[in-house]
Amino acid sequence: MAAPGADTSKAGPPDWQGTVHRARALASALPDLLVEAHHAAASIVAGWHGRRRPGPGETFWQFRPFHDGEPASRIDWRRSARDEHLYVREKEWEAAHTVWIAPDISASMDFASRLARATKRDRAVVLGLALAELLARAGERVAIPGLTRPLASRNVVERLAAALAHAPDAAPNRRIEGLRRFDDVVVISDFLDPLPQKTEYLMSLANAGANIHLLAVLDPAEETFPYGGRTEFRDPETGTRIVAGRAEGWRDDYRRLLGAHFDALRRLAEGLGGTLLVHHTDRPAGEPLFVLHARFAERREAGVRLAHAGAAS
Repeated sequence: MAAPGADTSKAGPPDWQGTVHRARALASALPDLLVEAHHAAASIVAGWHGRRRPGPGETFWQFRPFHDGEPASRIDWRRSARDEHLYVREKEWEAAHTVWIAPDISASMDFASRLARATKRDRAVVLGLALAELLARAGERVAIPGLTRPLASRNVVERLAAALAHAPDAAPNRRIEGLRRFDDVVVISDFLDPLPQKTEYLMSLANAGANIHLLAVLDPAEETFPYGGRTEFRDPETGTRIVAGRAEGWRDDYRRLLGAHFDALRRLAEGLGGTLLVHHTDRPAGEPLFVLHARFAERREAGVRLAHAGAAS
């Protein structure tokens, strides 16, 4: 666990042995994480009422009665021939855009205290894959920056998981090739790195016209700091070690610094037109998924209303 504001830049040669170990650990965990992601997505879908709308698209939605004044070309004569009324065949609104999902699976995320249900890395993977499944079901294209192109296939979640298996140290600040205006970017990390390291990256996304969503995944121990007595803290990426003679004496200052760090991160996100959501690994994965899914659904409906308003004018 790196303290907020600490310098976590890497030094020395790459730890290839550690990289291989993390790759194998992630590959072995992925089948279970995939199942958890599918369950998390299913729980959101089960509790969410669909918000389908008519509009330009290829998928049939419904028949509705023909109204006077509409062009006769809209009439579906085959359906109308069944009874004495005229009907119009409506298609479902399809305005797919791309959502880039960037889960942080670097070494610093491979942490879980006794208070947590899972490591931060595993939870980030589950949240990323479950969100991808929800978005794919809604007809959106999803991708992982630097690992995949935008995908809209039925097995998109399995394809994203396979890409993650070959990138054991993937950080969430990879450059996004093909990023377009109005694309959404969801960054899933603990965001404990020094803020300047994130500021440049997030500003580059905003300057490209992307909508930014930050999902901070924290172990509950990283907020409560439940340590006491002589305690050694080690940065998993740099190997730096810090020993506290009486760790409980650090608690108040640590929590104050952590709070200030996330207040600054929230101001940064909001200043760029984005959002920040904090999730703790002792809580169910469905909680942040429901919030994110609702936000994307609202954006989709706003796009439908705008398109209909433009068509009516």
